[in-house]
Amino acid sequence: MKHDIPLISGLSELAAAYDALLCDVWGVLHNGEVAHPGVVDALGRFRAQGGAVLLISNAPRPASVIPPQLTRLGIPVDVYDDILTSGDVTRTLLAGGTLGRACFHIGPERDLPLFEGLDLPRVPEAEADFVVCTGLYEDETETPEDYRDQLTRLCARKQHLVCANPDIVVERGSEMIFCAGALARFYEEIGGAVTYLGKPYAPIYETARARLAEIAGKPVSDSRILAVGDGVLTDIAGANAQKIDALFVTGGIAWEACGDRAETPDPDRVARFCAEAGVRPRAALSHLVW
Repeated sequence: MKHDIPLISGLSELAAAYDALLCDVWGVLHNGEVAHPGVVDALGRFRAQGGAVLLISNAPRPASVIPPQLTRLGIPVDVYDDILTSGDVTRTLLAGGTLGRACFHIGPERDLPLFEGLDLPRVPEAEADFVVCTGLYEDETETPEDYRDQLTRLCARKQHLVCANPDIVVERGSEMIFCAGALARFYEEIGGAVTYLGKPYAPIYETARARLAEIAGKPVSDSRILAVGDGVLTDIAGANAQKIDALFVTGGIAWEACGDRAETPDPDRVARFCAEAGVRPRAALSHLVW
């Protein structure tokens, strides 16, 4: 296969062409347990040369809860300008009240900040107007199959499901953990209606452009924005749909498809993997380093 996706050694090879990064968080900056080596330096150097860094995450929680988590993982607040999450855009939808007056929540307690300050009671499934899914209750032990009966009941009642995190899986340490996107996909397969908030869907990018303009003090041209991510169906597909250049980090959730080791992506396998996913990043690298 033709090596039509350049493999680069670091962000420095592309940085001069861009004024802003839309940088994914989980899988690019950290693995859920610790920051990846080199990411703090890479973001810091990009900002030092005048670039804006907006972290853009499919976390189903408000951005305000993310900085303390990143600090604990070794990523200080001075290497990025702001954070935007799928939780933020989900809150905007929920606050509008168009889906109903009460919801049933599928997801762990750590995602409850999503609902803080909203006039939206969380009720048992039989009393709900719609469903908000932020993840699995016990994501380290459960799979989507454990939700078959519940999702089948909800589908039979024609409950609309709002997916606050379109990710299918993320890495947590050395394990792959199912996310809300896996349940939403299952729900669609059995005939349920789903609204997705977050990457790769347009609303989060519209908000991101407005946020970058606030950071930079003026609109940032799409041609001067680089999206960085490890999810081809979220980060890279979303950037492609928005006509924004994308940098594919192969050492995240896709490392097994891209090489025998996360540190050494194979050009043929990277090109094949992206072609099969129907995406085209501008370039790829194993991990985000300068």
